[in-house]
Amino acid sequence: MNREEIAGFVGASSGGPRLMGLDLGTKTIGLALSDIGRQIASPLETIRRVKFTPDVARLSELCAQHRVGGLVIGLPLNMDGTEGPRVQSTRSFVRNLKPILPLPVFLQDERLSSAVVNRMLIEADASRARRGELVDKLAAAYILQSFLDVMREALVLDAEDSASA
Repeated sequence: MNREEIAGFVGASSGGPRLMGLDLGTKTIGLALSDIGRQIASPLETIRRVKFTPDVARLSELCAQHRVGGLVIGLPLNMDGTEGPRVQSTRSFVRNLKPILPLPVFLQDERLSSAVVNRMLIEADASRARRGELVDKLAAAYILQSFLDVMREALVLDAEDSASA
């Protein structure tokens, strides 16, 4: 991920004050939402996947309701950085989503996001059932927060570069 990609996404996503994070699973889509200042990600909800059209209808509804300007979608790369079938599925989802929900999309590396969230929930002594309810939207918040942190750092570096030029 480079600063130009981030800056391009930030500029393109200025149509709404918030960003939405997505953790795409085969059975669910975890959703998270940034605050209007794009500093903090919070878990929003989990969509039970039925079919593409109703899933995207719910996503579109939430984007309109929360004035979302862009989507940060977790990209499930393999641990060695290569792309497998889940990455292909994510890219296919984005390709099919674009004509229906024309928001800018940033694909954020999500390696270990679910593992980190599960470990956090275990440490918090959450039951297995409770972890099942929370993991997807918390993973989406983790993905979105990772992007917000990198975005903030990239924007600071850009500002410093501009000031020194």
